[in-house]
Amino acid sequence: MLDIYGTLGPACSDTATLEAMFRAGMTGVRLNLSHVGLEAAAEQVEHLHAAARRCGVVPRLLIDMQGPELRVGALPAPLTLAEGTAVRLGADVPLPRETLPYLSPGQELLLDDGKILLRVLEQREDGALAEVLRGGVLQSRKSAALTGVRAPMPAMTEMDRANIRAAKSFGVTGVMQPFVRDRGDLEEVRQALDRAGGSDIRLFAKIENLEGVEHLPSLLPAADEIVIARGDLGNSGPLWKLPALQKHIAAACRGARKPFMVVTQMLASMERSPVPTRAEVSDIFNAVLDGASSVMVTGETAVGAYPVEAIRYLARTAREAEAFRREGRDPQGNPAL
Repeated sequence: MLDIYGTLGPACSDTATLEAMFRAGMTGVRLNLSHVGLEAAAEQVEHLHAAARRCGVVPRLLIDMQGPELRVGALPAPLTLAEGTAVRLGADVPLPRETLPYLSPGQELLLDDGKILLRVLEQREDGALAEVLRGGVLQSRKSAALTGVRAPMPAMTEMDRANIRAAKSFGVTGVMQPFVRDRGDLEEVRQALDRAGGSDIRLFAKIENLEGVEHLPSLLPAADEIVIARGDLGNSGPLWKLPALQKHIAAACRGARKPFMVVTQMLASMERSPVPTRAEVSDIFNAVLDGASSVMVTGETAVGAYPVEAIRYLARTAREAEAFRREGRDPQGNPAL
């Protein structure tokens, strides 16, 4: 059966809303631990389990770890980056020390899932000076990506390891490892789970860069499920190439009989609208026809204005696609696939 995932956040942290989401078709929830630890989210998790008990379901709880992801450091206040202006990387925009040697002239830097684009003008002892090519308002701890560069980062942070040790006691059923680069990343997480008594916790490999795509054949046996994480994957090259990458990963998973999930902006308009766009429901439908075993929304339920409605549209569209795929023919009697 297809899994329908929402994401925990301020918009759906109370038991009543989560109960309504389960009744609308949600089967599991993602908890983003990029910014906080599992212990700090204990109240949210308890509301989740309370809502599930009211509905008589056992929820799937996925924790999305920090992993080898570059992020902006803490900012004293949101930083407005205007197009055409210059900004100091390492000072105005704090970055992990490991990235500083890679800030050579011409290097491009994507911030906040690609919403903001910078290009390095000159390297300095304490960082670099960069031009803002695509502006926006930057918040603390947003994602950062150096185009075409792999900065050396460990597979897991200390917070990740602490979250894995606590996972079993919180009812976690799956761990999402972001920015998987090679099989070694997954094996390291699997070993940590086994040591923590979580051998039954499923391991989800998030494919978010071209390195992960390149190593996909070796990742398939080491993961329980593959995640086509289109946010950062779309930053790894020209955006118009993303659909082909999605199709390639889906085909590889089908060939290996490996379950896969599709995520990112499936119902992005529903952060502000009670009704999705036609393109969004078509995206969900086609992901299921491609063989997805699960689909997920993130900001739509975490911070959106219509979390219950988003789950309802996600679930109903996915179930319609399942029925279409199962019947094998369209309404005119032609083969569906």
